[in-house]
Amino acid sequence: MQHSNQLEMLIRRYKSILCMENKKLGIILIAISILFIIPLIVFKIQVNNLTDAVMIATGGSCIKEGKCIHEQSEIPIYIGVAIIFITMALGIYLLAFDRSQKYTENIQKELVSTLKETKKKQDKDENFEFLLKALNEDEKKVMMSVKEQDGIEQSTLRIRTNLSKTKLSVVLTELEKKNLIKKVPEGKKNKIYLKSAF
Repeated sequence: MQHSNQLEMLIRRYKSILCMENKKLGIILIAISILFIIPLIVFKIQVNNLTDAVMIATGGSCIKEGKCIHEQSEIPIYIGVAIIFITMALGIYLLAFDRSQKYTENIQKELVSTLKETKKKQDKDENFEFLLKALNEDEKKVMMSVKEQDGIEQSTLRIRTNLSKTKLSVVLTELEKKNLIKKVPEGKKNKIYLKSAF
Protein backbone atom coordinates (compact mmCIF):
# COMPACT_ATOMS: atom_id res chain seq x y z
CA MET A 1 0.00 0.00 0.00
CA GLN A 2 2.83 2.39 0.89
CA HIS A 3 4.62 1.70 -2.42
CA SER A 4 1.46 2.43 -4.41
CA ASN A 5 1.03 5.74 -2.52
CA GLN A 6 4.63 6.71 -3.28
CA LEU A 7 4.17 5.76 -6.92
CA GLU A 8 0.95 7.80 -7.07
CA MET A 9 2.77 10.82 -5.60
CA LEU A 10 5.59 10.49 -8.16
CA ILE A 11 3.09 10.31 -11.02
CA ARG A 12 1.27 13.39 -9.71
CA ARG A 13 4.57 15.27 -9.43
CA TYR A 14 5.56 14.29 -12.96
CA LYS A 15 2.16 15.37 -14.33
CA SER A 16 2.33 18.74 -12.55
CA ILE A 17 5.85 19.35 -13.92
CA LEU A 18 4.69 18.35 -17.39
CA CYS A 19 1.67 20.68 -17.13
CA MET A 20 3.90 23.54 -16.02
CA GLU A 21 6.28 22.88 -18.93
CA ASN A 22 3.38 22.81 -21.40
CA LYS A 23 2.08 26.09 -20.03
CA LYS A 24 5.51 27.77 -20.20
CA LEU A 25 6.10 26.44 -23.70
CA GLY A 26 2.66 27.70 -24.80
CA ILE A 27 3.38 31.20 -23.46
CA ILE A 28 6.82 31.23 -25.13
CA LEU A 29 5.35 30.16 -28.49
CA ILE A 30 2.65 32.84 -28.34
CA ALA A 31 5.27 35.47 -27.41
CA ILE A 32 7.54 34.36 -30.29
CA SER A 33 4.66 34.50 -32.77
CA ILE A 34 3.76 38.02 -31.61
CA LEU A 35 7.42 39.09 -31.86
CA PHE A 36 7.62 37.69 -35.42
CA ILE A 37 4.69 39.85 -36.51
CA ILE A 38 6.82 43.02 -36.18
CA PRO A 39 9.71 41.85 -38.44
CA LEU A 40 7.15 40.50 -40.93
CA ILE A 41 5.46 43.92 -41.13
CA VAL A 42 8.86 45.63 -41.51
CA PHE A 43 9.82 43.09 -44.20
CA LYS A 44 6.54 43.74 -46.06
CA ILE A 45 7.12 47.51 -45.97
CA GLN A 46 10.68 47.07 -47.26
CA VAL A 47 9.58 44.72 -50.05
CA ASN A 48 6.87 47.21 -51.11
CA ASN A 49 9.40 50.06 -51.09
CA LEU A 50 11.89 47.95 -53.08
CA THR A 51 9.18 46.93 -55.58
CA ASP A 52 8.12 50.55 -55.98
CA ALA A 53 11.78 51.55 -56.52
CA VAL A 54 12.17 48.83 -59.20
CA MET A 55 8.99 50.05 -60.92
CA ILE A 56 10.29 53.64 -60.95
CA ALA A 57 13.71 52.47 -62.23
CA THR A 58 12.12 50.43 -65.05
CA GLY A 59 9.79 53.20 -66.11
CA GLY A 60 6.58 51.99 -64.43
CA SER A 61 6.44 48.40 -65.68
CA CYS A 62 5.53 45.90 -62.99
CA ILE A 63 5.92 42.83 -65.22
CA LYS A 64 9.17 40.92 -64.97
CA GLU A 65 9.60 37.42 -66.45
CA GLY A 66 5.88 37.24 -67.20
CA LYS A 67 4.70 37.94 -63.63
CA CYS A 68 3.90 41.14 -61.78
CA ILE A 69 6.62 42.08 -59.29
CA HIS A 70 3.97 42.68 -56.60
CA GLU A 71 2.70 39.06 -56.91
CA GLN A 72 6.23 37.67 -56.64
CA SER A 73 6.91 39.66 -53.48
CA GLU A 74 3.83 38.31 -51.62
CA ILE A 75 4.96 34.63 -51.37
CA PRO A 76 7.46 35.18 -48.47
CA ILE A 77 4.78 37.18 -46.64
CA TYR A 78 2.27 34.32 -46.96
CA ILE A 79 4.86 31.85 -45.69
CA GLY A 80 5.68 34.14 -42.73
CA VAL A 81 1.98 34.58 -41.86
CA ALA A 82 1.46 30.80 -42.02
CA ILE A 83 4.44 30.18 -39.70
CA ILE A 84 3.21 32.82 -37.23
CA PHE A 85 -0.32 31.39 -37.30
CA ILE A 86 0.91 27.82 -36.72
CA THR A 87 3.22 28.93 -33.88
CA MET A 88 0.45 30.92 -32.18
CA ALA A 89 -2.08 28.09 -32.62
CA LEU A 90 0.37 25.62 -31.08
CA GLY A 91 0.96 27.97 -28.13
CA ILE A 92 -2.77 28.42 -27.56
CA TYR A 93 -3.28 24.65 -27.82
CA LEU A 94 -0.62 24.01 -25.16
CA LEU A 95 -2.29 26.52 -22.82
CA ALA A 96 -5.74 25.05 -23.47
CA PHE A 97 -4.37 21.49 -23.21
CA ASP A 98 -3.17 22.30 -19.70
CA ARG A 99 -6.71 23.29 -18.69
CA SER A 100 -8.37 20.37 -20.44
CA GLN A 101 -5.88 17.98 -18.83
CA LYS A 102 -6.81 19.30 -15.37
CA TYR A 103 -10.50 18.91 -16.23
CA THR A 104 -9.87 15.33 -17.41
CA GLU A 105 -7.92 14.53 -14.24
CA ASN A 106 -10.79 15.85 -12.08
CA ILE A 107 -13.26 13.66 -13.96
CA GLN A 108 -10.95 10.66 -13.55
CA LYS A 109 -10.67 11.33 -9.80
CA GLU A 110 -14.46 11.54 -9.50
CA LEU A 111 -14.87 8.28 -11.42
CA VAL A 112 -12.29 6.50 -9.27
CA SER A 113 -13.95 7.83 -6.12
CA THR A 114 -17.38 6.69 -7.34
CA LEU A 115 -16.01 3.26 -8.24
CA LYS A 116 -14.41 2.91 -4.80
CA GLU A 117 -17.66 3.88 -3.07
CA THR A 118 -19.61 1.44 -5.24
CA LYS A 119 -17.11 -1.31 -4.45
CA LYS A 120 -17.36 -0.59 -0.70
CA LYS A 121 -21.15 -0.71 -0.85
CA GLN A 122 -21.04 -3.93 -2.85
CA ASP A 123 -18.62 -5.47 -0.32
CA LYS A 124 -20.88 -4.41 2.55
CA ASP A 125 -23.92 -5.88 0.82
CA GLU A 126 -22.06 -9.14 0.21
CA ASN A 127 -20.93 -9.27 3.85
CA PHE A 128 -24.49 -8.61 5.00
CA GLU A 129 -25.86 -11.37 2.73
CA PHE A 130 -23.22 -13.75 4.07
CA LEU A 131 -24.17 -12.83 7.66
CA LEU A 132 -27.87 -13.43 6.98
CA LYS A 133 -27.12 -17.04 6.01
CA ALA A 134 -26.04 -17.73 9.61
CA LEU A 135 -29.29 -16.40 11.11
CA ASN A 136 -32.74 -17.91 11.53
CA GLU A 137 -35.76 -16.49 9.66
CA ASP A 138 -36.93 -14.13 12.44
CA GLU A 139 -33.40 -12.77 12.94
CA LYS A 140 -33.10 -12.24 9.17
CA LYS A 141 -36.36 -10.24 9.11
CA VAL A 142 -35.17 -8.05 11.97
CA MET A 143 -31.69 -7.48 10.51
CA MET A 144 -33.07 -6.59 7.07
CA SER A 145 -35.58 -4.16 8.57
CA VAL A 146 -32.92 -2.49 10.72
CA LYS A 147 -30.60 -2.25 7.72
CA GLU A 148 -33.34 -0.57 5.69
CA GLN A 149 -33.93 1.97 8.48
CA ASP A 150 -31.04 2.18 10.93
CA GLY A 151 -32.35 3.63 14.17
CA ILE A 152 -35.82 2.18 13.71
CA GLU A 153 -38.14 2.31 16.71
CA GLN A 154 -38.86 -1.06 18.28
CA SER A 155 -42.62 -0.59 17.85
CA THR A 156 -42.22 0.12 14.12
CA LEU A 157 -39.88 -2.86 13.82
CA ARG A 158 -42.55 -5.11 15.37
CA ILE A 159 -45.05 -4.00 12.69
CA ARG A 160 -42.54 -4.44 9.84
CA THR A 161 -41.43 -7.93 10.90
CA ASN A 162 -44.94 -9.06 11.93
CA LEU A 163 -43.52 -10.53 15.15
CA SER A 164 -45.22 -10.49 18.53
CA LYS A 165 -43.87 -8.16 21.20
CA THR A 166 -42.39 -11.06 23.14
CA LYS A 167 -40.90 -12.81 20.10
CA LEU A 168 -39.30 -9.55 18.88
CA SER A 169 -37.83 -8.95 22.34
CA VAL A 170 -36.27 -12.45 22.34
CA VAL A 171 -34.87 -11.98 18.81
CA LEU A 172 -33.42 -8.55 19.68
CA THR A 173 -31.78 -10.01 22.81
CA GLU A 174 -30.20 -12.79 20.71
CA LEU A 175 -28.93 -10.31 18.10
CA GLU A 176 -27.48 -8.13 20.87
CA LYS A 177 -25.65 -11.16 22.28
CA LYS A 178 -24.24 -11.83 18.80
CA ASN A 179 -23.05 -8.19 18.78
CA LEU A 180 -25.01 -7.37 15.61
CA ILE A 181 -27.39 -4.70 16.91
CA LYS A 182 -27.65 -2.26 19.77
CA LYS A 183 -30.77 -1.09 21.54
CA VAL A 184 -30.72 2.59 22.50
CA PRO A 185 -33.44 3.80 24.87
CA GLU A 186 -34.90 7.20 23.95
CA GLY A 187 -37.55 8.24 26.43
CA LYS A 188 -40.16 5.47 26.61
CA LYS A 189 -39.14 4.02 23.24
CA ASN A 190 -36.20 1.92 22.08
CA LYS A 191 -34.35 2.57 18.84
CA ILE A 192 -32.51 -0.26 17.15
CA TYR A 193 -29.20 0.29 15.32
CA LEU A 194 -26.86 -2.04 13.47
CA LYS A 195 -23.65 -2.46 15.42
CA SER A 196 -21.52 -3.47 12.45
CA ALA A 197 -21.33 -1.11 9.50
CA PHE A 198 -23.22 -2.80 6.66
